[in-house]
Amino acid sequence: MGSFSIWHWLIVLVIVMLVFGTKKLRNVGQDLGGAVKGFKDGMKEANADSKPADTQPTQQVGETIDVEVKEKTKS
Repeated sequence: MGSFSIWHWLIVLVIVMLVFGTKKLRNVGQDLGGAVKGFKDGMKEANADSKPADTQPTQQVGETIDVEVKEKTKS
């Protein structure tokens, strides 16, 4: 009783197709595919944008921000 068989899913699919129609379902599928593609492209752009930020010099071990500030004010 906890799981649905293939026949239950086929009946649900037929009912959904009758209610919404195949054209509307096709449009929903295209919209969903476009959204996924846009999300993937956005993730690629975000990864490309973050790579130059990784090339910044890192702070040496044991050095504090106060030391950096004092060195900058001396210059």
